[in-house]
Amino acid sequence: MSAVIAAMITAVVGVLGTLFAPLLTHHITRRQRTEEAEQEAARRSLEERRAAYTALNRASRQFHTLLKDALHRLRDDVYGAHEREQTEEARLEYRDRYAEAQMIVPEAVLVASRDVNRVLARADAVVKRLDRGRADDGESADRALTDLKAAQPALSVLSAVMRRDLGVAD
Repeated sequence: MSAVIAAMITAVVGVLGTLFAPLLTHHITRRQRTEEAEQEAARRSLEERRAAYTALNRASRQFHTLLKDALHRLRDDVYGAHEREQTEEARLEYRDRYAEAQMIVPEAVLVASRDVNRVLARADAVVKRLDRGRADDGESADRALTDLKAAQPALSVLSAVMRRDLGVAD
């Protein structure tokens, strides 16, 4: 009797194994595909952030440089149409990269980018007022250059926060 029972148990296990093997294989395959899709999404997200960070870093530093140049030229009374055009192009590029980054970056990067944006926007407004001969009381190119120096540490903080988010070790 025990041989018969053993044979029946073996047959049942064999049938169940045959029936459940495709289900188990399907489950394992689905789990692997889900993990692969999650890894791919994480890789794409990292690449998207890296591209946005690179563009924002480049645009903010370029805008900063051209604002500083504009203030020097305004102070020296040699600010012309070409410089105006360059500064405006840099402002527009910076604005676009800043807006793009706002949609995909974590809060820590947003905070750091707002600090940079505040300084650059103030300097841009001063450049425009000085260029139009409508400076506010006490406003000058020299004072604006001093104020614009606040962008340097803010730019460094922004770069450090972006690098940390990307996992770049110092």
